[in-house]
Amino acid sequence: MAGQSNAAPVVIKRKKVVQGGGHHGGAWKVAYADFVTAMMAFFLLMWLLNATTEKQRKGLADYFNPTIPMNRVSGGGDGAFGGDSVFHDRTMTQTGTGAVDERATPENKARGERGETGEAAEEQARLEEVEKLLKARTGESMTMERLLRHIVTRITDEGLVIEIFDLPDVPLFLGDTDQPAPILPQIARLLAEVLPITTNRIAVSGHVRSYPITLIRNPAWDLSALRAQRMRELIESAGLPGERTQRISGFADRKPATPDPMAVRNNRLEVILLRKDR
Repeated sequence: MAGQSNAAPVVIKRKKVVQGGGHHGGAWKVAYADFVTAMMAFFLLMWLLNATTEKQRKGLADYFNPTIPMNRVSGGGDGAFGGDSVFHDRTMTQTGTGAVDERATPENKARGERGETGEAAEEQARLEEVEKLLKARTGESMTMERLLRHIVTRITDEGLVIEIFDLPDVPLFLGDTDQPAPILPQIARLLAEVLPITTNRIAVSGHVRSYPITLIRNPAWDLSALRAQRMRELIESAGLPGERTQRISGFADRKPATPDPMAVRNNRLEVILLRKDR
C-alpha cells in the first residue's frame, strides 16, 4: 500500500448523449391548428357566398353585426330597454333607423323603414288575383289556349303589366297598320272580363319592332301610338269603362323585348293596371 501512494488518481468521464433534434415545446402544433381553422372558415365562407341569395347574405351579415338587432320591433321583456328594441324612437338617438314613419312620436320624429300598409297589401293582393285569374283560363278551351299564347303578365313597381305580343304565325295587327287582326278583339274581350275585379286606373302602351334605317320615313312612333289607341278602343267597346283609362303611350322601338330589335316579338301592347300612387 505504501508503494502506491504516489499513483495518479483515476478520472471517470460521463458523456451525455442527446438523440434527435431536442424538444421544441410543440408550438408548431398550435400554429398548424390555427392554419387549419382559418382554411376551414375560408372554405365555409366561399360555400355560403355561392349557396345563398342576396337576402340571405344580408341576414347573415346582420346576425354577426352586434349593432343591429335581429328584430326591429319592440319586444315583450323588461330588460335594459324596458321591452323595446334599440331601434325604438323613444330609446335611442334619432339616426334615421328607428321606428317607422307612420308611428313616429311627435317629439322625436324618428324615421325608419316604411312598412307595407294595409291598403298597399290589399292592392297587391288584387293585382295578384287578376294575374291568377288570367293564368287560370289555361285549359278552358282551344280558343282560350290560342289567346293566352299571346299573353304574359308580371307585377312591377308600376303595377300589373299584361303584355300582349305578336307570334310569328299569328300577328295582332294586319301588316304594318293599326287594323286589328281577328284575334285582338277576342283578347280585348278577355281583358274586359277580368279587369273589373279591380278599380285601378289603366295605361295602354304600344311597342313595335325596329325598321331598316334605309326607310325614308320611320313609321315606328306613329304606329306604336296608333296601336295603343286602337287597343284602348277595343277594350272599352268590350265593356270596360272609359274613365278608367289613365294614359295612352307609344314607345316606338325604344324598348325592345328581345336582343334582336327587328324580331317580331317586339311588336306588342302593354295593358297596365296602375297602382294607386301612379
